[in-house]
Order: sequence, then structure tokens, then C-alpha cells
Amino acid sequence: METKIQAARQALDAWVREMVEWHFNPETGCPFWLDYAKTLGWDPRRAIRTYDDLDRFGSFEDEWLRGGPVSRWVPKGYAGRPVYVFETGGSTGVPKSRVNIEDFRLDYEAFSATLPDHAFPRGSDWLMIGPTGPRRLRLAIEHLCQYRDGICFMVDLDPRWVIKLLKRGQYDQAEAYKQHVIEQGLTLLRAHDNIHCLFTTPKLLEALCEKVKLKKVGITGVFCGGTEMTPEFHRRAVEELCDGVYFAPTYGNTLMGLAVHKPRLPEDHYAIIYYPPAPRAMIEVVDPDNPGRVVEYGQTGRVRLTTLTREFFMPRFLERDEAEREPPYELYPWDGARNVRPFSGLQAKVVEGVY
Repeated sequence: METKIQAARQALDAWVREMVEWHFNPETGCPFWLDYAKTLGWDPRRAIRTYDDLDRFGSFEDEWLRGGPVSRWVPKGYAGRPVYVFETGGSTGVPKSRVNIEDFRLDYEAFSATLPDHAFPRGSDWLMIGPTGPRRLRLAIEHLCQYRDGICFMVDLDPRWVIKLLKRGQYDQAEAYKQHVIEQGLTLLRAHDNIHCLFTTPKLLEALCEKVKLKKVGITGVFCGGTEMTPEFHRRAVEELCDGVYFAPTYGNTLMGLAVHKPRLPEDHYAIIYYPPAPRAMIEVVDPDNPGRVVEYGQTGRVRLTTLTREFFMPRFLERDEAEREPPYELYPWDGARNVRPFSGLQAKVVEGVY
């Protein structure tokens, strides 16, 4: 295990050097980071040799991602390529934007390798019930389905509208909207016999399973993610809602990509344990009062994300989540995070439970 951990760290350090060279090279970097480098007083291409050296950048500010021009984030190395822009947040104020060229495809192709073929049969069609619109999730799930030789059917959920309804106390309207979404999903499931794979969120999975047994409508695998993914929901999904249908919980976001869940073991008691897609992204659990210090294994702290792809360089971003630090696992010999949930130290009241 120690050999695997050391090899993974060496690969990560080498990847960091490659990505820093790419993003701070005037020939390939994006305008934002090339301009930022001029304010540093040191050359990242010379100074950054290891993953730990990224601490020199300090914390990445999410305000940098709000507003335009979004083109300042497009690396020169991708000049002339079609560019997607995906949003995160936006229920209040200006959403954060992230450009994508092919990261959403690469991330989900890697994730595909973790899905068992008996539960997510190749050539089967998929149904996605969840947030689409400006979110990366829509194209990512569709690409995952196509990559596995299927066709993806879509039912949209607009979480910004649901948040507005909940803030106004219009719970009956929020419930009516949820039922409207579920009814569309049921119509597709009953009309298309080749749909065997489902992506949805915890709240919508719960609502769907109140109406129908997944096995009876041909579902063999469920891929599920969202803010309501708790150990209790995990247990309920496996033992009750899915009733023998394979359940794959995930943790992902527009800025990171997709983290995979550790295989379920009895001793974990349905804890939600995620490992990031190293070396393309890394998760650390840090002291909220001293974000430069990683907490001990098993301790609670704030989630800190570093994204390292050719399209997007984001060092040391403090998420609005907290978790327990999880030690490396045989399949993923780097740190993970256990039971990710909204960060309790934030002062602002955030409406949760939309997903």
C-alpha cells in the first residue's frame, strides 16, 4: 500500500509540473493565469515542482469565476476549438462559470470504467432525471450513455426555480413541480423498453420509487448524486428503494468533475466515502481556521479542491462543504472524503434539499 501511495504522489507531482508549464506558458496558457503570473513576483514554471508547492498560490477565489469575459479562461492551446460554458450556483446573484472543451467527456469516460456491465449494460438506453440547462451534468450524462453505446432520454429539473419556491414557502408548488418531473420520467420508462440505466438525484429517486418499482420497469443500475446523499439515504436506497438494483452514489461538481465512491464494505456502515479523480483533481480536508493545514485522518474539516486539467487550473479552492478525512484505499491510493455535507461554518443561510 505504501508503495502505491508513493507512486501516486510521484505521478501527481509530475502532473502538477506538466499542468503548470501548460497554464503559465505564453503559448498555451489562458489570459487569466498569464496576467495573474505578472503580479506574483515569481515564475510558477520554475517555482512549482510538487503538489505541495501549489500552496504558494494561496486560495482560489470563486469571485474570479463570476461574470465575463469568459474567454479569459480559454487556454491559447485550445484556440479554434469549440468551447462550452457550464454554470454552478446562480440561485442568488451571478453564477460561477467554467469553460469546457472535452473535460466532461474525459471525466465521465474514466468514471465509466468503474460501472459494472451487468448493472449498466452496454447498448442499453439511459434516463436522466435531474438538472440540465446550463449545467455540465446534462452533457456529461449523455456522453456517458453514448460512450456505453446507448441513447439518453432527458427530463429536466430547474433547481433555481425550486429554490425560489422553497424560499417563498410555496411548498405545495415545489411538490407539484417535483411530481411534474416524475410524471415525465414515468412516461418515458413505460414507453421505452430499452431504458435500463438511470441517473437521478436522491430526492427524485425517492419520489420515483413511491410510484413504481425500478425492477418492474426494467432498471438494472442507478447512478445517483446530489446534496442529500447521506449515510441514511445510502442505506435506504440500497436496502429499500432500489430493492436489489445496483446503486452507485457519486460526488461531483462543475469545478472538479466526478469523484467515485469506495466499494461498499460492511465495516463502513453505509458512510459515503469518495475519492477524487487523481491526478486531474484532488480533495483535501483542511482546518477551516487554517486552510493550509490538512486535518488528521478521521477528523472533520472543510473540503479544499484543486483541479488540474489542461482546460482548467484551479489551485486550493475552499468548497462550501465539510467532511471527514479518509485514508487512501487500495484502488485509490490517495486521500478521500467521508460523508460530504454543507459546511457548518458558513454564515449565509443556504436552501438545501433541492436535489
